[in-house]
Amino acid sequence: MIDLKREAALRDAIELLYFGYRAFTDRPDRILASRGLGRVHHRVLYFVARNPDISIQDLLVILDVTKQALNGPLRQLIEMKLVATRLAPSDRRVRQLRLTYEGEKLEGRLTGTQMQQLGCVFDAAGAPAEAAWRDVMRAIASRR
Repeated sequence: MIDLKREAALRDAIELLYFGYRAFTDRPDRILASRGLGRVHHRVLYFVARNPDISIQDLLVILDVTKQALNGPLRQLIEMKLVATRLAPSDRRVRQLRLTYEGEKLEGRLTGTQMQQLGCVFDAAGAPAEAAWRDVMRAIASRR
């Protein structure tokens, strides 16, 4: 059983995580909405940018989604000419993804707002706070 003081602190942490994430995604979400896109599209753009020529299967693993969940957003990004596909030279059964020039510009704008935001916050908090935050985020991510 969690004592009341600890419970209050944990609830506060949950709220901070929620409101922090909301602030973190606000500007990119508005940019995406102006194009008829959503947060899932940003995730796809981000990880394709970080992994040029990634296979669709590998992207599914990173995003931890089903083919059905990825199909619609990915198709939309391809139709909008933000993501390009090609057959892998080593295995013609594998489709690889990479951002187009327009996709790179959009992803850079979206992620750039978040990098700027994190950079300002980390600079203000200091290196030890940034390291502690990274430790907490890694621990949360590893508990799935």
